[in-house]
Amino acid sequence: MKRDNAPDASNTARSGAMLTTALALLPLLLQLPGVLAGVIAAAAVIVAALSWRHASPLVLRLLLVAAMLVAIYWQMGARPGRDTGCALLAAMLAIKSSELRSLRDARSLIGFALFAPFAAFLLDQSPTTLLLAVAAVTSALLALQRLADEEAGITPLPVTAQLRTVGRLMALALPLAMAAFWLVPRLGSPLWGIPERAVGRPGLSDSMDPSAWLDLMADDTPALRAQFFGATPAPEQRYWRGPVLSRFDGRLWVRADARRDAAPPRFNADATRWDYQIEYEPTDNRQLVALDLPTHAPEDAEMDAEFSLTSARPLSALTRWRLQSSTSPVFADALSPGGRRMNLQLPDGFNPRTLALARQWRSEAGTDDAAIVQRSLDWIHREFAYTLSTPLPGRHSVDEFLFDQKQGFCQHFSSSFVVLMRGAGIPARVVTGYAGGVRNRFGDYWVVRRMDAHAWAEVWLPERGWVRVDPTAAVAPERIYDTLEDRLALDGAAADGLDLSGRWDSILQFGDWMRRGWNTAFLSFDAQRQQHLLRPFGVGELSPSQLVALFAGFAVIAMGGMAWLLARGERQRDPLLRAWHRLGRRYARLGLAREPHEPAGDWARRVELRYPGSGLMALSKRFAEARYAGVLSDHVSLLRDLRRHRPKPGASP
Repeated sequence: MKRDNAPDASNTARSGAMLTTALALLPLLLQLPGVLAGVIAAAAVIVAALSWRHASPLVLRLLLVAAMLVAIYWQMGARPGRDTGCALLAAMLAIKSSELRSLRDARSLIGFALFAPFAAFLLDQSPTTLLLAVAAVTSALLALQRLADEEAGITPLPVTAQLRTVGRLMALALPLAMAAFWLVPRLGSPLWGIPERAVGRPGLSDSMDPSAWLDLMADDTPALRAQFFGATPAPEQRYWRGPVLSRFDGRLWVRADARRDAAPPRFNADATRWDYQIEYEPTDNRQLVALDLPTHAPEDAEMDAEFSLTSARPLSALTRWRLQSSTSPVFADALSPGGRRMNLQLPDGFNPRTLALARQWRSEAGTDDAAIVQRSLDWIHREFAYTLSTPLPGRHSVDEFLFDQKQGFCQHFSSSFVVLMRGAGIPARVVTGYAGGVRNRFGDYWVVRRMDAHAWAEVWLPERGWVRVDPTAAVAPERIYDTLEDRLALDGAAADGLDLSGRWDSILQFGDWMRRGWNTAFLSFDAQRQQHLLRPFGVGELSPSQLVALFAGFAVIAMGGMAWLLARGERQRDPLLRAWHRLGRRYARLGLAREPHEPAGDWARRVELRYPGSGLMALSKRFAEARYAGVLSDHVSLLRDLRRHRPKPGASP
């Protein structure tokens, strides 16, 4: 039995509604965890297939809702967040087609589907998401037009004509949308709190567990982009300093809470300074990085006693930071008793073989701390190897790495090195961040990827203070210092026009340059940039009231233009009539405009007297028969001839 008096939708209309739903779901599913996105996509296909002939029973729909909730909980847990809400929206949209029968159902499904691409912008604001959203909106407008024609009993226009209509509608709305983007006053902070993501994005954190870093080191997406104003640091100086980890429980390294609020010590900076700007990709936490060592904290950030930077707000969107850094021959010339104890701390009952070796080296080296550091680096260089394939650590993880496995990646090397130094009585700590970067030849900036995540060590040496030591570089310097650009140059890729890897790298770099341009024009357009929008035209800072006035003026002009174009389109919906009017305007430029009261035939005869042989008489007769008598046999040829016809002044006697 029918639920209401709404007419049933045809198969074509239902197919259009389902296609719109699929396009709307796509940008949202791409931002969800892969397994969950696959489950929701499979559910959408199964529901659409089962409900194509008959509406699904209520019990089945309730079971599907329960299954979707279980899948979301399985992948995201019970923590609420932006992505949790988006996953619920996607799941409900996936099973919405189970009740698609009437025209009203189709409209409801399309309207509900349009929430999905806009929700995707809460998770990602890339050009890909925008293009997919535009495709979904275009499909929705086409489907709604089809539903309106079907309900009114009108034969639908060809798809090309429908696309032209939708394109005109979107083109009319674009100026007003752009004016709203650029001119509607922006707030310095959100009007209401947007919840964080339930599933964290890869990035640096306040702790380090070797087994948890593998996903980060397999991710080749950008972590930051850096542009230098002036000198560029050499590869061995491109260490991007992040959280410093001082406490060790036998497995996990964490930051020391007591050091977060302390002021950074003064250090003697070298004459070489680097002035640069970083564009930091969102991570949803507060940890920032800076080239080792930052001279001061930028606005809206704090620097702790270990020269680690922390943002005042979660980094849930792309942010820009202007920074200065310098190296130092003496980094902190004094170490407090509390700082010494913290950086010598080791848990009881762990790694006895490492501690025994450290005590042996201390007895052999006496008071020469630098000799112990060098001896450990020589040992690593001689006997160790770099690999990402490592077994899970046991209780004595450092003993297993130093004496049994002798291979691992930066987290193993830095953690074991610091434990060995502390066992020998040398204050040491782990520093996390990124190392290296690849220069983008199109934009002259450096891209640091998430897979460039790195961990190194700092040791305290008398009269030198904290000294950076990278044990990974002792065994695998190419992991730290070589860039893809360096290796291509060594292989002669620049001279070989057939080198596919070099060409692919150029394509990737060009794509990243385009993405950076998108970030600059749109994602980083904040309240501060908006206030200086007209600075290139000599206008100073704009107040919110001035922005509102500019937007109002532009909106009036844009809406007036939209109204005129729409009215003109209504007056001249017939393409033959539009072509006829254009033809009349061509003759008007010669002083032969048609009078408002003048029939087409009389006007053509008047033109023929002035320009014999113009051909307008025959064309006018064909137009009148097609327009008013309906006897046209070839609509296409008449439309072509009207568009091609031109006055022939040379025919005048």
